[in-house]
Amino acid sequence: MSDGFKNLGLTDLLLRSVAKNGYDSPTPIQEKAIPLILQGKDLKAAAQTGTGKTAAYTLPLLCEIQNHPTDYINLCPRILILTPTRELASQVYESIKSLENGMNLRVVLVYGGVGINPQKKALSKGVDFLVATPGRLIDLMSQRAVSLANVKTLVLDEADRMLDMGFMPSIKRILAKLPAQRQTLLFSATFSAATDQLSQKILQNPVSVEVSKNSTAELIRQTFYRAPKSAKSDIIRDLVVDNGWKQVLIFTRTRHGADKLCKQLIRDGFLAKAIHGDKTQNQRSMALQEFKDGRLPILVATDVAARGLDIEKLPQVVNYELPEQTEDYIHRVGRVGRAGTTGQAFTLVSSEDKPKLKELEKLLKRNIEISEFPGFNYENHNEDRNSSAENVKKKHNLHSFKAKSNGKSIKNYSTATKMNGSRKRSPRKS
Repeated sequence: MSDGFKNLGLTDLLLRSVAKNGYDSPTPIQEKAIPLILQGKDLKAAAQTGTGKTAAYTLPLLCEIQNHPTDYINLCPRILILTPTRELASQVYESIKSLENGMNLRVVLVYGGVGINPQKKALSKGVDFLVATPGRLIDLMSQRAVSLANVKTLVLDEADRMLDMGFMPSIKRILAKLPAQRQTLLFSATFSAATDQLSQKILQNPVSVEVSKNSTAELIRQTFYRAPKSAKSDIIRDLVVDNGWKQVLIFTRTRHGADKLCKQLIRDGFLAKAIHGDKTQNQRSMALQEFKDGRLPILVATDVAARGLDIEKLPQVVNYELPEQTEDYIHRVGRVGRAGTTGQAFTLVSSEDKPKLKELEKLLKRNIEISEFPGFNYENHNEDRNSSAENVKKKHNLHSFKAKSNGKSIKNYSTATKMNGSRKRSPRKS
């Protein structure tokens, strides 16, 4: 481990934990944020996704608890961390557990979609860190299963996303129950005007830290393809086949779109699952774990997966559609290129995506070059007609491309013959 972490003021126990977790040197956001948090400052921190924001606030908060241990008070957390999604909450929880290094802290994770009674039981024993989504926390507050009277530090992780998702009324109710004298930290990859207004109301003499705000990681190679709406699933199919992808995360704008694309991929012989807000928490958790383990090659997701998911060395993501909230493009492509690794992001752009593309150009402050997908016959896809994919004549035949499962683990799918530079596909059966 470099001297970088040693110079930030962390305890020896946490320095050993940092080394154990394989952190060689602090990222820019960690280097700037950790000393300020240890000083007790309120903080507004913006850094692009994949740069270690979670560790930037969990490490100093762990250090503070180690330096000032106190007796547990039933139902009363010392540190409250709010996240917009269950997936991000779970990731923050796992990060704290991996970094505590035998401190035997009580860390409780609460979110909706699962039984509330086990969460109430965990809180009744006292808690150091409470990681929560706003909705479930309000439920627990209503049942008097948690008290926020003893919170020393509040963390809003991806605060702008919480506002986008309509959590402002819940946040106000939560803030009203917190002590006026506390430390408040806002972390996000992007900050909107609404988030700026919120920070002015809840932060006291804050310090602002920005690391590559509203940008995408330099290590991510971004490619934009012209893709008529009726041809997008065909182009997705060819991208996977031609490149021999073993793991790809595909983003859609809507839940219906995620299910529809997933069903089409399955009909084409791929192994794929979809996650979105209509799926149960168990379905979402299982699909994510299979994807992380390499047992699920293709995961189709709405923006529920755009923030906070840390999938180690994920090689590529595909934007089947541009997101409703333009800033979410940064979070989507940030699933790759994490912690200094390289990655690829592909975006399919139809005529109806053009307004969103202009918004994205303004956000990224650059012109975006649209390429033709190599070897694709665009003449058969007229975007001025509502022609269905079943009626489109294909230029090539599709190689057999299937995934098999032995009931326990899923083997990598493979082509029946080697690609020779041309994609030969046959029309899909309706």
